[in-house]
Amino acid sequence: MKTRGTTLNLILYEIRNVIGNPFIPIFGIAFPVVMSFVITRGFASQVPENMIKQANTGVFITLSLVIPMAIIFLGYAAMYSQEIENQISLRMRLFGISEKSLIIAKVIAQNIIVTISIVIYSVFGFLVLDIQIPRLSSALILILCLYLLGVIFFIFAHGISTIFKKFGPTYFVTMVLYFGIMVLCGMMGVSTENLPKALKAVASTLPMSYVSSDFIDFWQKGSYNFVPLIQSFIFLGAISCIILILSLYKDRRVVK
Repeated sequence: MKTRGTTLNLILYEIRNVIGNPFIPIFGIAFPVVMSFVITRGFASQVPENMIKQANTGVFITLSLVIPMAIIFLGYAAMYSQEIENQISLRMRLFGISEKSLIIAKVIAQNIIVTISIVIYSVFGFLVLDIQIPRLSSALILILCLYLLGVIFFIFAHGISTIFKKFGPTYFVTMVLYFGIMVLCGMMGVSTENLPKALKAVASTLPMSYVSSDFIDFWQKGSYNFVPLIQSFIFLGAISCIILILSLYKDRRVVK
């Protein structure tokens, strides 16, 4: 049977799937917006007036990390595991749509939704939260980090979904990892510096820790040592690739 490549209709189909997944609008779009508003309003009475903008900016940067984590890691894992469970990919192949074309469409659709969410979150942040205006280079670095995390989390989520092949266990594992990462990386109100030594060591291997704690230092000025951040990206990317390779190996053995 002749297979079709990635088409605009296929991408639009995947976008509708993403938007229709309740995890996406709730955790990926509404959650960072609502939490940033609530937390910054809570800071207003506790932070000196001359530090409010900096505090708000720190919250804005930290909660921006929720976007790729929720939309791609949590949302895509939930959606793709259901597709595997219901044999959607197999049905697509019967209509001449290859798995490669489907994955490409998913990647494009996920990144489109991430982009929309980043735009909504940024507009809200600058209009409502009273945050510092960043240097262009600092803003671009943050955006680049968000998209890199999106790629890594897509690989990670795809691997986990392929291993378990069911929504229940996939949802449980990704949700535990999601909230675990948020705690370790200072996204739940507990600073990474205040964690026990063992947990602090784990947090130092995750790029989200560096983004949430360090990016405020060069948001408007100053320099930054990017080596630890790059090393953490390589580590998380390697873990995600290992999970994906193991899932493909396991899937190949099951097929045989």
